[in-house]
Amino acid sequence: MAGPDPFIGRDILDGQFRILQKIGSGGMGSVYKASQPSMNRMVAVKILHPKLANRRDLVSRFRREASAMSHLNHPNTVKVFNYGELEDGSLYIVMEFLEGKNLHQTVRKGGPLPYERALPILIQVCGALDEAHRKGIIHRDLKPENIFLCADPLGKEDYAKVLDFGLAKVTEREMHPGSIILTQEGMVFGTPEFMSPEQAQGKTLDPRSDIYSLAVILYEALTSKLPFDAKTPMEYIQHHVASKPINLNDRVPGQSFPPALAEALAKAIAKKPEDRFQTAADFALALQAIVPEATFEPGTIPATPPPAGSSMTTAPSPPPVTIVPAKSNTPLIIGVAVGSLVLGIVIAILMMKLVLS
Repeated sequence: MAGPDPFIGRDILDGQFRILQKIGSGGMGSVYKASQPSMNRMVAVKILHPKLANRRDLVSRFRREASAMSHLNHPNTVKVFNYGELEDGSLYIVMEFLEGKNLHQTVRKGGPLPYERALPILIQVCGALDEAHRKGIIHRDLKPENIFLCADPLGKEDYAKVLDFGLAKVTEREMHPGSIILTQEGMVFGTPEFMSPEQAQGKTLDPRSDIYSLAVILYEALTSKLPFDAKTPMEYIQHHVASKPINLNDRVPGQSFPPALAEALAKAIAKKPEDRFQTAADFALALQAIVPEATFEPGTIPATPPPAGSSMTTAPSPPPVTIVPAKSNTPLIIGVAVGSLVLGIVIAILMMKLVLS
């Protein structure tokens, strides 16, 4: 039988925060509700297991990712106020405290969401992802549990907050192509039900992997079911790599969806990254066209995607870039060179004829 939690009732960071109760736990650590008297507010404090403090690779990655999260300012990204290391070596992140339910709990309790409700939620998530991607941050573990629904400052419901940006990188081992690596806590790098095909194969990921995962989340929100019928994580992984998703209109008896929605979802869930929406902003614009009456807080809708021709990196460094690879100019250069050579030969022949005449 486990003893009392040593953090509950404890003041941390020189009394800045007082831990009140545990509100969640997992293989990597626990999340607590805490008070911050100086700011007259409640916060959430995520504390990683002290036993991980000896893993220098995890410590450095956690700090790097926590730093990146603290620089994300989108209204639909959970706010990070502080991060660092406690006296006992435990790593922590202090975040805004949210009241509500995550998307998984919402769908499980209430069933499939009408598309008029689901799409505005996903558009908000696209906005959060767009900012992160532009700063070189890839989530890599998007799932309904990481999309939290609460009320906005004006009391409007279904205000989405994206959680755990980049936290999957903390648990990542070096992955070899074709392998799935488990941590000592039994956690898979990513969640098999929502993995992109390239993630399932251990390939290098870019923002389009998040777009695939988001499409699977949308599919489940609309139908309460995943795009594939499977019983084990490995079966889901195999389906993501090789199987065609079950038609959206076949998943809910008596329910039909707008053709534009089915088309957008099919594009976002394409097997090849180059066949998907290339940015989260593109995906958001396609969804917004289906629910033009939806209203959003200023700053939620992604900005117009930047022009093609720049490259996306996985290091959090501005300026904003896209993942669309620049088109090669090699054929044009070769064409110009060949044309110049032919023109030179023609001119030389004409000059010779003039000389001879």
